[in-house]
Amino acid sequence: MIGGGIALAGAFCFAELGANRPQAGGGYVYLRDGFGPLPAFLYGWTLLLVIATGAIAAVGVTFARYATALLGAGDECVVPIAIGAIVALSAVNYLGVRPGAMIQNVFTVLKLVALGTLIVAGLVMEGPEASGLAVADAVGAPLSFAALPAVIGVALLPVLFSYGGWQQTNYVAEEIIAPERTLPRALVLGVLGVVMVYVLVNMVYVGVLGVEGLAASQAPASDVMELLLGPRGAAFISAGIVVSTFGFLNLVILVTPRVYQAMARDGVFFQRVAKLHPRFRTPTAAIVFQGTWAIVLTLSGTYGQLLDYVVFGDWIFFGLVAATVFVFRKRSDELRFKAPGYPWVPALFVAAAGYVVVSSIVSNPGNALLGSGLIALGVPAYVFWKRRTGR
Repeated sequence: MIGGGIALAGAFCFAELGANRPQAGGGYVYLRDGFGPLPAFLYGWTLLLVIATGAIAAVGVTFARYATALLGAGDECVVPIAIGAIVALSAVNYLGVRPGAMIQNVFTVLKLVALGTLIVAGLVMEGPEASGLAVADAVGAPLSFAALPAVIGVALLPVLFSYGGWQQTNYVAEEIIAPERTLPRALVLGVLGVVMVYVLVNMVYVGVLGVEGLAASQAPASDVMELLLGPRGAAFISAGIVVSTFGFLNLVILVTPRVYQAMARDGVFFQRVAKLHPRFRTPTAAIVFQGTWAIVLTLSGTYGQLLDYVVFGDWIFFGLVAATVFVFRKRSDELRFKAPGYPWVPALFVAAAGYVVVSSIVSNPGNALLGSGLIALGVPAYVFWKRRTGR
């Protein structure tokens, strides 16, 4: 619920930014106009190098592992299936926003059906204690009060990653009908819906598996459904995970190329990437470039390490993007949509982002150092592009 509150605060910030600056590129555009071109470029650089493409590779492999398990295929099929999914979804989104959006809608509904089934089964049916499969519910030694903030900060990293995705709507703000009305409604209602579903799902996990059972589980959704409904239940939720990961892949492939398109428009990336297809009106070169690099990361097997290195950097940019709300409010008070609770709501999100970043660095300073190096590589790349284009 803490993570949900932070996500909702962020959604209000991005709703204000997107409604008043409905341009392709989302956070890249806000950073460029608020703090200058270098922070904006480093944001786009990190997305392209690891955050978006690494996520595509990692989730593509997760999708393929569950798909092969359901199909009874061997491990040798995992990488080819992952690459096939990346190619297929890149092709669909090459053909226009509408096909990609239709796929997203269908798979979101299917995902919610799977989660809704898990929630209803967990809240209505008898738990494992009644079936003779009792799971220990003991907890370890209590934490000291001083250690609690650091532990919560580390725990928030995967929680906020799970809630993430709402910010990606802003990447395609330029292609949304009536964004000043549609974006705020979509972001706020979408985040509220996700928070409700995830809180209920985690109540079911704890209620069915117990604290230690949940801590020991590598696949809590599957374990819960197997305890409640047997092997068929586990197979059903595994199919739901296939649907969920496929939908996530489509989302990232659909929206992120608009960031590279905005970078190219500004002269800090290949000019071909800025062009829209004359018929499909999509940044086809950006989609192909992103898909190609994601496939390279998939084949290399290094995407997991790279993501670990820069996940803290993602929240640096989150905080900076939200902070542009203060910059734009100072420049103009005539806005189509204003985030409620200003300045406290954006301040809360910026502070939460800083808290997550510091917690991530404290928990793994080595990864943070390597991640900083990957992000810093964007500085010479930025200088190269500026000199090449003369801008």
